[in-house]
Amino acid sequence: MKTVLSLLVSAALLTACATAPTPKDMSAFKAAKPTSLLVLPPLNETPDPDATNGVLAQITLPLAESGYYVMPVSLVSETLRQNGMQTPHDMHQIAVPKLRDVFGADAVVYITVKQYGTKYMVLASDTVVAVEARVVDLRSGQELWSGKASAASSEEGGSNQQGLVGLLVKALVEQVVNSASDRSFPVAGRAVNRLIVHPQLGLPAGPRKPVPAS
Repeated sequence: MKTVLSLLVSAALLTACATAPTPKDMSAFKAAKPTSLLVLPPLNETPDPDATNGVLAQITLPLAESGYYVMPVSLVSETLRQNGMQTPHDMHQIAVPKLRDVFGADAVVYITVKQYGTKYMVLASDTVVAVEARVVDLRSGQELWSGKASAASSEEGGSNQQGLVGLLVKALVEQVVNSASDRSFPVAGRAVNRLIVHPQLGLPAGPRKPVPAS
């Protein structure tokens, strides 16, 4: 019994070590000390045309709450479009010195949406949003940080103790709801929040982040 218990404990410890995230090297980020961020409209690698705006609309709040000044994303998008950059792909190709000259921010945030939308199955559906991002210093061109995160509607839980009829009705209701509304939008909010504020893998706190009262 002692041997079995010892093996179980060892396996649990190995599993914990294997799944624990490795802290990022934040030395370059902390040395650069960016205070203002320019966020470009995300690249969309999904079939859903709403992915770019769905993620872009969620990004300002977690960045601001992390202590950074975020240039108004709608103003940035419109400025670039008025100057001939019609797609996120065009905008991501702009040279770093040019972005610095036009907007004056310390760093730029490049985002790519890898997944955005709902997958339908016979008895269930799941809405998944996955994003990747990197932060580049507009003064030096150095990449300061990169990360990725995802979220899914299935994380919300719910009881599976239903009969076949109940599961079919639930699947039908979910499909109607998903068709009538953008269920991906709140899921994108969770994915973006994880991307930015993760305690080990997210952005370091910026200079404007409030200090908790002792």
